Amino acid sequence: MSKQMIFSFLLLFVLMAGCSSTGTLGLVTKSSANPAALLQKAQDFEDLGLTEGKACRHFVLNVAPFGNSNFEAAVNKALQRTGGDALINVSTVSSLYGFIPIYNVYSFTCTTVRGTAIKFK
Repeated sequence: MSKQMIFSFLLLFVLMAGCSSTGTLGLVTKSSANPAALLQKAQDFEDLGLTEGKACRHFVLNVAPFGNSNFEAAVNKALQRTGGDALINVSTVSSLYGFIPIYNVYSFTCTTVRGTAIKFK
């Protein structure tokens, strides 16, 4: 590899930065649901299949944020796709990416949830 190519790769890594964290959950419901009441009585449900929801928040010059990257927004997007009431066997990933991180020119953070959507009968 030439010195110019190595320098280009190093410059690319300096201008971009990112990190991620992951986790798992058993049952996640809509924020309007009462999960305690649902679990107290044995309630039948229909398996709607795997679904995914992603919510992102963007920052320009670290001053002008727009969007919503919270967990609730990601869960609601996942449930809207299937019409489900809750997610089971949920995995979640939170990521943060920055471009030219020294000056905070542009960055964004995203929360992604994946799980099996269910609909209570």
